[in-house]
Amino acid sequence: MFDQFRNKFPIDDERWSSYIKCFNRIEIPTKTVLLEEGEISKKLFIIEKGCIRVWFNNNGKDLTTQFFFENQSVASIESFMKKFPSPVVIETIEPSIIWWIHKDDLDKILEEIKEIPELRDRLINMFFERTFDYMKHFVSFIKDSPIQRYLNLIKERPQVIQRVPQHYIASYLGISTVHLSRIKSKLVHNK
Repeated sequence: MFDQFRNKFPIDDERWSSYIKCFNRIEIPTKTVLLEEGEISKKLFIIEKGCIRVWFNNNGKDLTTQFFFENQSVASIESFMKKFPSPVVIETIEPSIIWWIHKDDLDKILEEIKEIPELRDRLINMFFERTFDYMKHFVSFIKDSPIQRYLNLIKERPQVIQRVPQHYIASYLGISTVHLSRIKSKLVHNK
């Protein structure tokens, strides 16, 4: 898993090996909850294989906020960084191979590498990219129709359409599965 990243980080082999030892590999089935809503997040997850969704419960209804795939990291960032109770659930939606690191270990690594500008910048970019995704999704709910949100998803994140069950896609788009079926039918008829 980590071999593909090795040449991207300007640190010596000994330090790299000590960092890799902080990660734990797990193989887990579909619908495994990695973090419950209200729990304090103490782990950051990196996906080797599989798909994870982040969602929250809104009066008994699941609302999906994000999907994550191979080579992406996921945590309830607010909870992980600030020790707040997590506002979201993190759950696998495919059988997955996940690597996780405990917050204490990650904090030690971050403290050691903060003086290496390349690494610091990569980490900052990773966090900003996730924030950018949140903002883009939020703005889309304000300005775009459900059909436009679906078209954007097809164009920008085709792996979601290919790999994620329809009821989770509907939840992500803020519509019912029936409405999603109507949108798909309408698009087929308009071709």
